[in-house]
Amino acid sequence: MPVSARLFTPVLIAGCCIIVVNFAIRASFGVFQIPIASEFGWLRADFSLAIAIQNLAWGIGQPIFGALAERMGDRLAVVLGALTYAAGLVLSSFAVTPEAHWAMEVLVGFGIAGTGFGVILAVVGRTAAPENRSMALAVVTAAGSAGQVFGAPVAEWLLGLMPWQSVFLVFAGAILCTLVLLPFLKSEASPATKAELEESLGHILTRAAKDPSFTLIFLGFFSCGYQLAFITAHFPAFVTELCGPIATGGILAGLGITTTSALGAISISLIGVMNIVGTLFAGWLGKRYQRKYLLAGIYTLRTIVAGTFILMPITPASVLLFSALMGGLWLATVPLTSGLIAHLYGMRYMGTLYGIVFLSHQIGGFMGVWLGGRMYDIYGNYTLVWWIGVGVGAFSALVHLPIRERRAAPALPA
Repeated sequence: MPVSARLFTPVLIAGCCIIVVNFAIRASFGVFQIPIASEFGWLRADFSLAIAIQNLAWGIGQPIFGALAERMGDRLAVVLGALTYAAGLVLSSFAVTPEAHWAMEVLVGFGIAGTGFGVILAVVGRTAAPENRSMALAVVTAAGSAGQVFGAPVAEWLLGLMPWQSVFLVFAGAILCTLVLLPFLKSEASPATKAELEESLGHILTRAAKDPSFTLIFLGFFSCGYQLAFITAHFPAFVTELCGPIATGGILAGLGITTTSALGAISISLIGVMNIVGTLFAGWLGKRYQRKYLLAGIYTLRTIVAGTFILMPITPASVLLFSALMGGLWLATVPLTSGLIAHLYGMRYMGTLYGIVFLSHQIGGFMGVWLGGRMYDIYGNYTLVWWIGVGVGAFSALVHLPIRERRAAPALPA
């Protein structure tokens, strides 16, 4: 039986607050691309590789923290994640070489995993009533977008007041403050069935590995990571350098957005605003329609939006339009993907299974961020990386269609 039929429970609210801070910090790293590279004379690929390593470490850490949470408790996983996240940020503030920064981003990536979607979605999913689970997962995902709304602008504002090293220290303090929410982050009961509780982790991992649908979900999540990580890491710099000038006396200038640098930060914020709406709508649709078709539709729309944008002149208007449209599709895949995993394999090991699928997302993120910097250094632009993103988006749209969205009962070993 579910703990409560209410949607907004203390666990959900506490989880949302942790996700907000987590994503506010990680969504801001693209703002540091130019300041850090300029201070040390690094190539664009140097800092890009740091963010790429962060994404890969996040992906590797996700199933580890998911399994840790299921074995030893969600709160312990969050504590270890927050401490690792803060340590990575503090040590990154002292890094003066690319190699040192790369090493510290491993800690940051693991910290994001411990305080991110894999752990929080699992604990929220376990405590939500079945009829509310899709929306509860969507609300948590939307909270990540809320963090993205102000993460990049706050980082841009802080950079105007202090050096980037001090901003990293402020962010380290912010993630540690989320630990005050731990008393609320506790599952009082599990909605798992008796068969699910008796099934071992090794057995369900074997069952998932043999299931073609799980493989398709894993492959399909790659493009989501590629597109999102590339845009988060490189879009502010892309807009800063390639966008046409902001008209003096126009609406943007009237709002205080007078430089393309400010527009780049605001574009990430706008993506976050629109994603709140898109993610909640995806959660609502997930209660009514098959998730695999919704996911295929989202990836198709992403492909169209990205392809059209890169073919158009880069102007303030096109940047804002792209940000709004892409924002509506941004994290809409997360509640649908996590909900599909819970539907197919149950709630008992959702954190671990989602963490494995999320590794594909982060491998895509690594490739998107690293290729962005590498291709920029070679060609002086991001055009090829954009078109690769269009291609993998189309692949993900197709790969979701054969998924069998029918749950099989656990077949326990004799």
